[in-house]
Amino acid sequence: MTHFYAQEDKNYVSVDCIILGFKDNEIHILIVKRQFEPMKGKRSLMGGFVREKENLNDAVSRVVAEYTGLENVYMEQVGAYGNVERDTGDRVISIVYYALIDMEQFDDKLKELHHAEWVNINEVGDLVFDHNQFVNDTISLLKRRTTNRPIGFNLLPEKFTIPQLQSLYEAIYQRPLDKRNFRKKIIEMDVLDKLPDKDKSTSKRGAYYYTFNKDKYDRRLENGFYFSIFCPNLDRL
Repeated sequence: MTHFYAQEDKNYVSVDCIILGFKDNEIHILIVKRQFEPMKGKRSLMGGFVREKENLNDAVSRVVAEYTGLENVYMEQVGAYGNVERDTGDRVISIVYYALIDMEQFDDKLKELHHAEWVNINEVGDLVFDHNQFVNDTISLLKRRTTNRPIGFNLLPEKFTIPQLQSLYEAIYQRPLDKRNFRKKIIEMDVLDKLPDKDKSTSKRGAYYYTFNKDKYDRRLENGFYFSIFCPNLDRL
């Protein structure tokens, strides 16, 4: 193979993955203890170097599958981080992604294998290098995306209740939402299918389960539908 760029400097390219889940009405993030230097034993996000014959998306999918046991999860690129001294090990450019998973499908055996733990997004603490910036940028992006895209459903089980859905959005936005207006807004968007069974774990009356109907959502998009969580009274404190 002819090396046209042999005279140029060599840099490492890595992917870092912010893996998010939803449990106990809070957003959680998967954190590991580094098993190698530099900064061995410190708290870190998941990551890995892009291999020579590997596409970027394949690299991040590989890392997410390795740490969660899951494939075909929702992922989005947050950005590229390339400050010269960001990694004390060498010159490393990091491409950062976040992944949204249903924690009920997470393989708990992998926590022990990778020395990982789920941490409340508000209690992350100090991470290695510039990983705290990655997390902060991801939270800001997630708030923007979930306002007008139905990606939040990736954090829920296949069937869920309206109160569970509201708790999810409240956890993302870190603020209470008006119960009546939230329910009205969600139902009016007509992208959910109501199921006959109920969740009675929190009350005798129970709450009906729903599922997100992606086919219905896609058809509505073709007709000019705009997914929007907020309405004039929805975010009333």
